[in-house]
This record gives sequence, structure tokens and C-alpha cells, in this order.
Amino acid sequence: MKPRVLVVEDDAKVLSALARGLTLEGYDVEAAEDGPSGLALAQTRPPDVVVLDVMLPGMSGLEVCDRLRRTGSPPILLLTARDSIADRVAGLDRGADDYLVKPFAFDELLARLRALLRRGRPAPDGEQLRYSDLSLSPPTHEAWRAGRPLTLTAREFDLLEFFLRHPRQVLSRGRILEQVWGYDYLGGSNVIDVHVRALRDKLEEDGQPRLIQTVRGVGYVLRET
Repeated sequence: MKPRVLVVEDDAKVLSALARGLTLEGYDVEAAEDGPSGLALAQTRPPDVVVLDVMLPGMSGLEVCDRLRRTGSPPILLLTARDSIADRVAGLDRGADDYLVKPFAFDELLARLRALLRRGRPAPDGEQLRYSDLSLSPPTHEAWRAGRPLTLTAREFDLLEFFLRHPRQVLSRGRILEQVWGYDYLGGSNVIDVHVRALRDKLEEDGQPRLIQTVRGVGYVLRET
């Protein structure tokens, strides 16, 4: 079956181009030009992945994202014209799994969609990963710190799983991007830093010590201080 993608974008030219391009790439595309319509489509005919613009009439993309996450939803790729760390963190905090800054290359959007769709690959039954007071269950898509359940987006879960599969190993940004996002590292992108920051906030919510350490000029490592 064709992967079903919902595109919510108020710019008619951008929406038309995305719908046409994704259809040619083999996707089953549904489109909406405002927040309420996009939310209604996602709820009545759940897609496999959502491409969601931030600035929408009627209801912002962040509000749509937030409402979808209350009931569970497919992966969400947020489109934003704002490139600041604060704006991107705001999107991730509202439940987005990834973001793409406008203007963007269509090939990059395709790569990110493929990576989001791959996140549902099954893991061996009963597999559980542990390090320090962290534990993660790939089959059930659950994670805990010191027994406290963690509410993670799909991308944060994938990122944490990758760290847990490589504890105490220094992981470069390029390797993380290739293995977790599924495409080659783009030197100007700080997508990893934004997601690590959001993941750290959740891991350290109760004042627990940092486990994801920064290795300056290289990347990150999961280890106790």
C-alpha cells in the first residue's frame, strides 16, 4: 500500500507543488489549507505521516500538533520559516518529531519522510535496553528514567534508543544524523543539537544528573559523569 501523507499548508502554490511531487514519488496525498481542516482530516482518516506548516489560518500548526498528540498520532514533520533554536524547540515541545526550515530542498523533505516512516520497524519481542537508571523498550515504545515514564516524541525515542545501543561511545553528529534521521549530514544543520536539548530536558526533569554529555567539536556520548 502507498504511504498516506497529510500535507497542511496555507500557501496554495507550495501545497500544490508538494502534493504533486509526493504523488509522483508514490505517496497517497491528502491536503488541507488551514489548521481546522488539517486536524479534521487527520482525525477522520489517520495518515501515516503529517507534513504540517507552523503558520496556518484558523489554528496554528503548533496547536494542531498539540491536539493530535493528545490522542496519539502519526509522525509529524513541522515546516517553519523561523530558524531560531527557541522556535524549533517550541515545535518539538508541542510534539513534532522533526522540522524543516523554509525554503527547503524537496529531496531533503523526502529523506525526512522516509526516516519518519521507518521509525515503526518492529524490534525483537521482549528486548529492553538499559544504562544507569535509564531503560527503554523498543517493542512497546516506552522509556523510563529511575522508574519515571518518559513522554517522548518518535524522534526523541529513536535518538535515545541509538544512545542506549552505543553507551560510552562518542557519537559524531554525522553518524547520529545518518543512523537516526536516515540521510547524510548537512553541515549547516543543528537539528541534532535541538533534539538533544529537548531530550535532556525530559531526562533531567526531576533534577537528575546529565547522562548525555557533549563532546566539543565531535558530538555526544551517553555516560555518567
